[in-house]
Amino acid sequence: MKALTLTQPWATLLALGEKHIETRSWSTSYRGPIADHAAKAFPKWARDTCLEDPFWSALGGGPLHIEDRRRIFIPSLPLGAVLATCNLLDCIPTEMLLWVPEKKTFVSNCWPVGFEIKNAEWEHAFGDFSEGRFAWMFGDIKQLDAPIPARGALGLWEWAEN
Repeated sequence: MKALTLTQPWATLLALGEKHIETRSWSTSYRGPIADHAAKAFPKWARDTCLEDPFWSALGGGPLHIEDRRRIFIPSLPLGAVLATCNLLDCIPTEMLLWVPEKKTFVSNCWPVGFEIKNAEWEHAFGDFSEGRFAWMFGDIKQLDAPIPARGALGLWEWAEN
């Protein structure tokens, strides 16, 4: 199965079904089953992102003080493991998705069959939809019962589920 490595918290957001669009600087012609892999590295800027809304809320965080969030929650995000499987339904230029701020939604004439956004406002916050980027659209997301340790790679790579 093909796999895509994402930095935390984006890997967990996808596994939880809170994120359905991954924005990348590159495109792919691949469509089909794909594993959601959390990178081994977890840079400080990404850890800090987890502590702010909407990331904190989407990750299931409760009413904790920011220092408690940092101490208790951040170490619980899995690293270097496959978290979910899903289907890559389409990959389109971000220019084909129009963000309408006053309605807090996306408008497009090219949504793939089976694609659904749970919360457009969060989805917009979780990606970089600037010009020249690509929106990878995922559906049929199935979180694994437990993370499966795996070594990741750049680009799409082959994951042999044990």
